[in-house]
Amino acid sequence: MALEIERRFLVRSDAWRSSAGPAQQLRQGYLAASADGVTVRMRLRGSDQAWLTLKAAADAVGLVRHEFEYPIPVADAEALWDLAPHRLDKVRYALDCPGGDWVVDCFQGENAPLVLAEVELASAQADLLIPPWCGEEVTGESRWSNAVLAQHPVQFWPEEQRRRFGWP
Repeated sequence: MALEIERRFLVRSDAWRSSAGPAQQLRQGYLAASADGVTVRMRLRGSDQAWLTLKAAADAVGLVRHEFEYPIPVADAEALWDLAPHRLDKVRYALDCPGGDWVVDCFQGENAPLVLAEVELASAQADLLIPPWCGEEVTGESRWSNAVLAQHPVQFWPEEQRRRFGWP
């Protein structure tokens, strides 16, 4: 069974850009999402790669999830995008940082100007050196999951919540 072990952080500066690889445009459509964290999504990267993914919680804190991901034809992904009731767009950058597979997601559209960092780890007990450009850890906080952001974009959060993060 495939497991994803991931920690997530708000990003507080652009210092990560010096370690960033090329930009990858991602579109994610959520076909189903349950209150207990089971999601079914399609993802398109650019115009030439697509996947169907099912995720479900594997622990009580949101650090470990079951993840089943399968390549699908781009035409199928485009059709699923049209059917998806909740969607989001973001630009992803893979980073050359120690301690795991780091990416930074710069959200677009109704989730701009949100920027999140994620690191995939080999184990839940792995030591992690957190880069100084990372801010608050949001691992396991559901409002920061992509599935929830697709349903409840940050631009529709109450003004006092947006201001807390320095957003208009």
